[in-house]
Amino acid sequence: MNGPIGRAVCVALVVLGLVRGADAADVVVFAAASLSDVLGELAVSWHARRPDHLVLTFGASSDLARQIRAGAPAAVFFSADVRRVEELEREGLIAAGSRHDVLSNQLAVIVPRDAPVVVTKPEELQTCRRIALADPEAVPAGVYARTWLTSIGLWERVRDRVVPTADVRAALAAVEAGHADAGVVYQTDARVTSRVRLAFTVPRAAGPPIVYSVAALAGRPEGADLVRFLVSSEALAVYEKHGFAVTEPR
Repeated sequence: MNGPIGRAVCVALVVLGLVRGADAADVVVFAAASLSDVLGELAVSWHARRPDHLVLTFGASSDLARQIRAGAPAAVFFSADVRRVEELEREGLIAAGSRHDVLSNQLAVIVPRDAPVVVTKPEELQTCRRIALADPEAVPAGVYARTWLTSIGLWERVRDRVVPTADVRAALAAVEAGHADAGVVYQTDARVTSRVRLAFTVPRAAGPPIVYSVAALAGRPEGADLVRFLVSSEALAVYEKHGFAVTEPR
């Protein structure tokens, strides 16, 4: 792919892990894997008006927070779990006043597109041999999934069938490839591929609160302008187009 869209997509797929090779003109963003597509699109708008270069790093919010603590050169952290940002705030690693709790999401159960298995309600997950979800001990999407399954009395019944993955997009990939009979992801992830079928979405009232929080890192002044852009009316409209619920006031 050539042109600005191709460049933005390349930036959006840079690395999973610690950023290396960033120069002084880079604005390094650590973001939840579920934000890959929407931030790739927003990167196009940013590049159209700014000379600085975005380096987008996607992964599990828990792992990205760990890397920030270890000194990774991120300017902005966009987490799928507000608690990760709150922890960094308490540790003095977030720029004062920069945090915005901007988005929400819903859990969804998916199956491979051509799967013979029928899953139309939570109880039918018990018919699946393998269920992919992000690591339920650490990764936000997996923790949310475990919390939901526990609340409806299913976790103990299905936990031995769970295939933990590094992040929510890895869970999606496992279902796409047919390595799992079903998966629990965000409903926004279920929209990005035709290789899975949406079995059902967990109603917001039935699932745990899912809050995405974005903030600039302390000592990284280059992150402030980007955070303002990421909570602008323009950006909020793009999140909604991708299926996220916006919680940031307009």
